[in-house]
This record gives sequence, C-alpha cells and structure tokens, in this order.
Amino acid sequence: MPIIGHLIKGFIEVRDKLSGSKDPIAEQKVVLDELLKKAENTSFGKHYNFKAILESESPVEAFAKSVPYFDYNRIDKEWWQKLHDGEADVTWPGRPDYFALSSGTTGKTSKKIPVTDAMIDAIRKTGLEQVFALSNFDLPPDFFELGILMLGSSTDLNKVEGHQEGEISGISASNIPTWFRGYYKPGEEIAEIDDWDERVQKIAEEAPNWDIGALSGIPSWIELMLQKVIDYHNLNHIHEIWPNLQVYTSGGVAFGPYKKSFNALLGKPITVIDTYLASEGFMAFQARPETDAMQLSTDSGIYFEFVPFEPEYIKPDGSLRDDAPALQLSEVEEGQDYVLLISTVSGAWRYLIGDTIAFTDVERAEIKITGRTKFFLNTVGSQLSVNKLDNGVQGLEEKFGIRIPEYTLCAKRIEGEFYHCWYLGTEDKTDDQELARALDASLKNANKNYKVARSKALKGVKVVSVPPSVFHDWNGKNKKKGGQVKMERVMGEEKFEEWEAFVKS
Repeated sequence: MPIIGHLIKGFIEVRDKLSGSKDPIAEQKVVLDELLKKAENTSFGKHYNFKAILESESPVEAFAKSVPYFDYNRIDKEWWQKLHDGEADVTWPGRPDYFALSSGTTGKTSKKIPVTDAMIDAIRKTGLEQVFALSNFDLPPDFFELGILMLGSSTDLNKVEGHQEGEISGISASNIPTWFRGYYKPGEEIAEIDDWDERVQKIAEEAPNWDIGALSGIPSWIELMLQKVIDYHNLNHIHEIWPNLQVYTSGGVAFGPYKKSFNALLGKPITVIDTYLASEGFMAFQARPETDAMQLSTDSGIYFEFVPFEPEYIKPDGSLRDDAPALQLSEVEEGQDYVLLISTVSGAWRYLIGDTIAFTDVERAEIKITGRTKFFLNTVGSQLSVNKLDNGVQGLEEKFGIRIPEYTLCAKRIEGEFYHCWYLGTEDKTDDQELARALDASLKNANKNYKVARSKALKGVKVVSVPPSVFHDWNGKNKKKGGQVKMERVMGEEKFEEWEAFVKS
C-alpha cells in the first residue's frame, strides 16, 4: 500500500481546498504594486519615476502611461547591457546570478535574459501551485511515490564574469528544491552531461533502474528520448519499461501536432498537462482536466498586460507601435488574440515576450497560446496563427489517417507569385498534391482572411513530405548547449532557403 503516496495526495487535496478560489484581477494589482516598490530605487525605477506612479490615484494607469513598451533588443540596448558592464540595481535590485540563453526561434545569436533569485523563487512557487492543482486530475496515491523525468538542457551552466548562463530548463533544474531531489530523474550527474546525445544515451542505459510516473519537457525532445529508450531495450512501447508512467507535462510548444506520434510510443493513455515556461518566467499551467487551456500565474512575480493583436498596432518586425493600447486583465475578452506583455521580478518591464494568446475563460484567467507576433503568416494578408496552422495539420492527420509530428512553412515568392510552401514530416506514404489541396481547403474553411488572400495575392499551396528524421537532424545541427532547438513552424525566406538546402543535401 502506497502509504507515503496517500499522505502526499491527502496533503495536496487539503492544501488545494484551503487555498480557496483565486481572484486573478486582485492578485495582479498586488503583484504590480510589489514590483514597483521593489524596483523604485533602481536606475530604471528612478528614470520612470516609480515613486510617483505608486503615489498616483491609479498606479495601474500611471504605469501604462509612464513606461514604454520594450522588446528584447530595446531593453537590452538601453538597460540590460549595463549589467554586463558591471553595474548593479539597473532594472531590478542587485545583479542577477543567472542569465537564460535564448535564441527564441528566429534569432541567430543568443539573447541573455536576466534570471534573479526572486525569479527562481517565483518559478518554484508556480511549480508548487501546479503540483497542488494535480488534486484536480484524480491521480492514484502511488503516483506520488514515483520518479519524475525532466528532460531539459544541461545543468552544467557556463560561468561568466560572476554569473552563470544556460537555458532556463537547465537553470531551473539546477535549482530544484532539496525535497524534490528524491523524485527527480535523470539525477544531477546525468543532467550535467553537456552533449545531448550522450545524455540521452545514458538515460536509455539507466531506464530499467527507474520507476517513472511522469515526464516533463518539450514534445520533440521527449519523443526522441522515448524512441531511444525503446530502441535501446528493443521494446514495443515505453510502458514495457515504465509501466507506471501516467503523466506528461508538456511545454515549449503546442502539444497538438505531436499527439499522434507521441501516443504511438505508449502502451496505454496517459494524462497530458500543458505548461508555459519561457526564459522570462513560468507564465501559466493547465490547472484542471476539463480543458487544455492554461491558467496564468497571476500571483507569482509577473504582471501581465494584453495588446489586441491587430495589424495597426504591430510593426513589420513584430514589435509594437508606441500608441498600441494595452489592456489589464479586467478588460480582456474571450476569443480575441492578444500580444502578451510582462513585467517581472527579473527586471523586465512592459516586455514583449513575442507570444500571442487568447483567453478561453477570463474569470479563471485561462489562456491558449495562439502564435508568435513574428510568426503570423501574413505576408499576403492570410493572417494565419500557429494555432490555426496546427489545426490544419491535425485535420490532415484525421482525413488521411497519417501522423505528422513536424512541419514548417514559408510564404515564398516563386516566379513573381506568392505560395505557401509547406514541408510535412511524416513516415506515411502520401500524395503531396492531394495533401496540398486538402490543406488549402481546410484553411479556407477555417479562416476568412486566408480565403480572401487565396482569391488575390496568394497563388497557391505547395507541399513536400519528408521523414521526421530530417527535422530531427536539423534540430541537431542547430542545437543549443546541452539540448535541442524548437523547430520553427513558420520561417522567413532566408531561413527557409537554408532549410531547403539542408533537406536537399
């Protein structure tokens, strides 16, 4: 009998009930007040007169009027670069112990996002809230005694001039609480292995020694790891070696496109829980099984604002126009795409994270990620979000009975005409022209802007099917320190030309 599991489950259920109902709008006002007070005497706080904002009749409105929008390039050039010059108290008190390296999905060089001790604490707090929310998923007591395999980047961080650098998954894993270490797999020694292939090989070797109940990581990374374990031990599916695997916590990208290929590696269904952890913080997590939407973490060091995702508010490079209106949580509507802005305990202020979201339940502050500001395929007015692209690909899977775990596309000019050029990753035999016609018809039905674009400037759709291994090889070629990259769903023409040359090589 899983006595410890019963105790832990009981504690989680009691803790969840005692926490009561949330009031996200009230929580957000408290978070902004705390952020402004804490940063009041920083260089940034003095420059934008946080003291006056705090003393104003409405700090929320005064903050929005006084502080401009920042994307990474602007805040790094104007403020964060001073941290690298040795200054302290720049946008947050002190100096950060960590910088999260992130190339995003388009950048050629790594961004360096400050990660303060306060942010580490905030990530832990949100992680605990997610654990408490497991009471909603009716998991058996023995689940709470099993190992949790977290597959991220290497925890062997680079030491640079008084701080450490690495990906946020590696930073988070290197700061796991003491109480969690007994559950954490692959363990500190394997997690520190810098080479991705060597680390996954070691995981495969050690797999029989672990009783894994949950997995956590980016879908493509997890799939590669599971396939390696299956191949190494000559299994039919992963449940032959981890029979108690019950939960997968997904993050980094939408899980939908991976659902079919992921399930093919399993022997029985498991619970999939979405999370939203970025280099800038732990934004949201799925809190209940009735929906795959995620609840914003409204009480853990991040203040959110929302700009309606409309063409008149967005510059060609994906940044915001200065006059774009930012809404508070109390002002948003369900079903509308918004550009997400954050202010955080790491000293990001009105920061354009680059993601677009839509609310599925405003009262619960539940959202879905709909795309990226730079990745809405809108070259000829088609206005296709990544969410709609994912739905189109999933429609092909259902219509043709195939699996497409990976895809990418580009709006490309061919002989003076624009085409949407798709590469679909699938092992199944396909007729690319038939796929192109079905995809085109599906997107016309789902999106009126796309239908209009197809009647005007968008000439047609081209599809090329390639094995998913091509995408994996591309990720490996471009992988970051100790990990893999996230495959770009939508590429610019320059990047797409590199991709096509890689496919043909």
